[in-house]
Amino acid sequence: MLRCVRLLATATFLLGSGCAGHAAQTQAARTALDAGQPKQALAELNNKLGVKRAEDVPADIKNDKVLFALDRSMVLMQLGRYDLASRDLELGDKQLIVLDFSHGAKDDLGKYLFSDDTGPYRAPAYEKLLVNTLNMLSYLARGNLEGARVEARRMSVLTDYFKNTGEASKAFVAPGSYLAGFVFEKSGQADEALRYYDEALARAKFTTLDEPVARLAARGSFRSPRLEEAISRSTASTSAPADSAEDSADLLVVVNYGRVPAKNAERVPIGLALTYASGFISPYDAGRANRLAAQGLVTWVNYPSLGRAKGQSATPSFGLDGRLQPLDGALAVDVAAQKAWDEVRGQVVASAITRMVARVVAGEVVRQSTKDSVVGLLLSLGTQATLTAVDTPDTRSWSTLPARIAIGRVKVKPGTHLVELDVRGDRLSQKITVKPGGWAVVAHTVLR
Repeated sequence: MLRCVRLLATATFLLGSGCAGHAAQTQAARTALDAGQPKQALAELNNKLGVKRAEDVPADIKNDKVLFALDRSMVLMQLGRYDLASRDLELGDKQLIVLDFSHGAKDDLGKYLFSDDTGPYRAPAYEKLLVNTLNMLSYLARGNLEGARVEARRMSVLTDYFKNTGEASKAFVAPGSYLAGFVFEKSGQADEALRYYDEALARAKFTTLDEPVARLAARGSFRSPRLEEAISRSTASTSAPADSAEDSADLLVVVNYGRVPAKNAERVPIGLALTYASGFISPYDAGRANRLAAQGLVTWVNYPSLGRAKGQSATPSFGLDGRLQPLDGALAVDVAAQKAWDEVRGQVVASAITRMVARVVAGEVVRQSTKDSVVGLLLSLGTQATLTAVDTPDTRSWSTLPARIAIGRVKVKPGTHLVELDVRGDRLSQKITVKPGGWAVVAHTVLR
């Protein structure tokens, strides 16, 4: 009897324990961002990384720490600490590439028996591309064209990879292509800049590119129907001679705001789960799940779901020397996140159902192999509880990415100007000084 009591206690403990998952570990940081407290969010992420200061990095960046570093990079951008943001983005970039291609049979086994978060994190396409996009912005905000060019090249390698593997639709390149075009324009490479601007115009309508494209076309030979349209619009809208390069400078502003939806652990009835998994689960596994459900052995399935985006409906504003300026339509990163999740949800739920069935079957095998029915029942509960305790839905994601990215661009006279960017009352006022023919980039990030 004492043995039975111990087994029951062990099973009960295991059923109520287990890892809380990645989403739970970032909840405090995300709550701080919701409250407009980025410094508190930074402290929370430093704690998760096992360091005391933003200047520090852990000796070993792997598993969840990769995402903690990426989450910290965006908080650092909100705080205007672009050098440290670049460092964290580059740490994450290296690890995401390695992890994505180190997936092996051992990880498949872990996903089958235990949990989708046992293996290395595989970043969706939009996350991988935005690492380089946001790092380009971080370098540009510091006036560093060399670093920005490196990030533009890295982004192009990934974009070509998706195109070559037949997944061009996953290359979420509009903001990255715009910034890369700016980088190469200011680096004196007209044709390279025009190619990137053409990519940007293929993804979104950027009215602020009409004039730069027309100006570059006089020095470059690359053309496309989209670029010709931009040149035509610029010519039609110009009523006065354009300032020469010596009489003007370029100001580019980028506003990152809101946050993409984070993943959460969700518990749904087996019937609904089977509906989600339809087309992704084998008839054999679906049949086993239905039979176990009919016996009352299976009722619920745990799987990760996508929550709601934050602050995506805000309207950012851009002021220059006291006058409002236009911002190009916001780029919907949250929509890309939802689309990427919709593409894999069925497979994720099918995997969760398969693991759940495996747990129940394992428990039944243990029960039937034991002569003592009471001990067999408790051993069955213990087996199922052990597998359940380590089966945490994979809620890993880069949860501090902005939901939207807005871009503004104007020609300014050489000299000092006041730039004011505002999102939901969170205002940045920054003075810039530009030389004739020069340029400046001002970024404002508000992650709520």
